[in-house]
Amino acid sequence: MPKIGDCSFPFFDTGISMFGLLFTLMLVASPPLLHETLSWRKPLIGSVFVLICILGILATLLPKHCSQAFHFQRGNSGLALSRIRIASHHPDCGKFSAHVLRVDGHTFCAACTGLLFGGIISILGALIYFLVGWPFVLAPFAVALIGIVAVFLGFFQLKFRGILRSVLNVLFVFGALLILVGVDELIGGLFIDFFLESFIAFWIFTRIQLSQWDHQRICKNCEFHCNIGQEKKNRS
Repeated sequence: MPKIGDCSFPFFDTGISMFGLLFTLMLVASPPLLHETLSWRKPLIGSVFVLICILGILATLLPKHCSQAFHFQRGNSGLALSRIRIASHHPDCGKFSAHVLRVDGHTFCAACTGLLFGGIISILGALIYFLVGWPFVLAPFAVALIGIVAVFLGFFQLKFRGILRSVLNVLFVFGALLILVGVDELIGGLFIDFFLESFIAFWIFTRIQLSQWDHQRICKNCEFHCNIGQEKKNRS
C-alpha cells in the first residue's frame, strides 16, 4: 500500500477495487436467493452506509482553503524556491487548473465538491430507502448495473477537468448507493450487504489514493521550483 508522498501508482488498491466491481457485476447477474426478513436489517445497513458518507463528507471539508503554504529551501543548492499559496488544498498554479472550480472569485476543489454533493444526495437516498422504507418500483438489476458503471467511471475522473470532474465524483458516491440498493432488492442478505459496504469503503479509499498519486505525479514532473513541489519531492 503506497504511503502518502509516494509517487508510485496504487496498482494493488486499484486492482482490488476493479475486482470488487467485477464481483458485484457477477453477483447481480446471478444473485443467490436469500431475502432475509429481519426487521432491523435495512435500518442497520442504511445506518452504516450513512456513516460512511458522513465520514467521506468530513474528509472533503478538512482541507484549509486558500491557506499560505510554508516556505521551503532546497537542500544545499542555494536555490530560493518560489512561494505558492494553497487554493482549496491544491497549489494555486496552472498545473492544477483541472483540479479546481472557480466560481465568483472563489476556488473550490472539483473532486471534493462532487464528493460532498454526492455524499449529501446519497445520504438522503439511503434514508428514504433503508430507514423510511419508500416502496422500490425500479428494476433492481438495472439500478445495480447503473451504479457499477457510475463507480467505474468515477475512477477515471482524473482524466477530466472542472465541472465534469465534479459530476463524475457525484456519480461515484451515488453509484455506490445504487449498487447497495439494487443488490439489497435482488438478494436481501445481511452478509452480502455488509460485504458490499466494505467494498464501498475500499473504493473510496482507493479513490483517495489515486488523487494523492496524481498530485504527487504533477509536482514531481514539474520543472518550476516552488515550495509545494519541493516538499512533495522530498517526501517521495
